[in-house]
Parts: sequence; structure tokens; C-alpha cells
Amino acid sequence: MSEDYLVIGDKKFKSRLFVGTGKYSTPELMLGAIEASGAEVVTVALRRMNIEGQQRTILDYLAEINCTILPNTAGCYTAEEAIRTARLARELGLSNMVKLEVIGDQKTLFPDNEALLEAARVLVKEGFIVLPYTNDDPVMAKKLEDIGCAAVMPLGAPIGSGLGIRNPYNIRIILETVRVPVIVDAGVGTASDASFAMELGCAGVLMNTGIAGAKDPIKMAKAMRLAVEAGRLAYLAGRIPKKLYASASSPMDNLIE
Repeated sequence: MSEDYLVIGDKKFKSRLFVGTGKYSTPELMLGAIEASGAEVVTVALRRMNIEGQQRTILDYLAEINCTILPNTAGCYTAEEAIRTARLARELGLSNMVKLEVIGDQKTLFPDNEALLEAARVLVKEGFIVLPYTNDDPVMAKKLEDIGCAAVMPLGAPIGSGLGIRNPYNIRIILETVRVPVIVDAGVGTASDASFAMELGCAGVLMNTGIAGAKDPIKMAKAMRLAVEAGRLAYLAGRIPKKLYASASSPMDNLIE
């Protein structure tokens, strides 16, 4: 496992768990959860940052730990908004890697795939490493790969729902359709959800509410870390095939007499 890195664009990570920074009651709790998760990549939604009247911003707190900040265009409802937000993040010196969101519906927070493709094309041409949040649609995943996205991030379930992976069959088809890393984004509620995503063969999992909304975020962050590691190891090991009937652990044939 020490040699098992996640490679996205020109970047390489040991941890396959990406975490967000929203919904924590205090910055200190956020930092504790991030450290417990072992995550190297931390998302920050620029449009939701409150910097007015604050002596320290979320970026100041994140500077205390060793992490790669992944700017997030959360809250953008048009391609133009998302492109502008990504450019602002790069101008601030954060990263040329961006989690691209273009929301199409306020109630479900499902992505607007047409606007997502439009924004992704522009940002890829401008040299961004684009990680698009998309529906669990294999056709859209392939289109995003074809225009140069460095990964695809299909939702497991609606953002913040905690429902887990609702359509594992589509995720499996996406894994067969694209060659770039597939990172499940949204819907993870507990450790078994994260482990399941990794056992399917996903390259990573991104979550926020599943950790921040737990009764004990730090314990949940550690649980998610272990679940991602266990799911990845199980995938690499290769599970036994499922059978309808029993198969003896100690067969009676070929016994030594």
C-alpha cells in the first residue's frame, strides 16, 4: 500500500480521502477532523467564504496543517460563474487544480451537465486540472474525460443526503468507460459507504457532511480514513466470487492419508 498512490494530473497523493471544510461548529474542530482523516486534499468553497470582519479566514487556519487546497466552485449556477470563481482561486495563489461544480437545481443540487461541459472546456484550455462534479452518468463521464478533465467525480447520492451509493451499477459502468480516476463525490453517510465505493474500484472518495455532521466528527473522520484504506486494500486483493450455495472451507477431497 505504501506504493499505491493516487495520481491526478501532475499531482500524486498517498491518501485517497478528500474532505471538505464546511458545516463545522468551530475552526479548531475542522482542523482536528482533517488531521484525523489523514486527507491530503481539502476542498474550500470560495463563494461561501466569509471574510468580512474576520481576523482569520479559513485559509489562515488551513495554513496550520500540511494539505493541498482544492478550490471548489460550489454555489455557482452558470458556467460563467464557475469559470470566474476558478480563475479567482488561481489568482489568489491557491491551486490550478479545481473541483468544478455548476449546479442546475437548487433543491437537489444536481449538476447542470450542459453548463458543466462548457465550463470544463474553457478551464482545461486555460491549464486547470479540472475535477468535475457530475451525475452518475457514464456518457457524461466519458465526455468530460474526452475534453481533458483529469478525473471525474460522480455523485453517490444528493449532496449532504448521507444515502450512500444509490446506483452502484452506474458507478461500475463509469469505471469501465473512463481511464481517468473516478472519485465518488456526495452522499457518503458512514464508513461502510466509503468502503463500498473503494471496493467497487473507485480511486477515491470526497466527503464533507458525513464527517462534519456526525455527533463526533473527529471519530468519524478516523473511521472514514480506515474505511477508505480497507476498501482500497480489499479491491486490490480481489474478493471471492459470490455463490448461491455453500462451499466448504475445509474440502474433503485431496486429503492426505
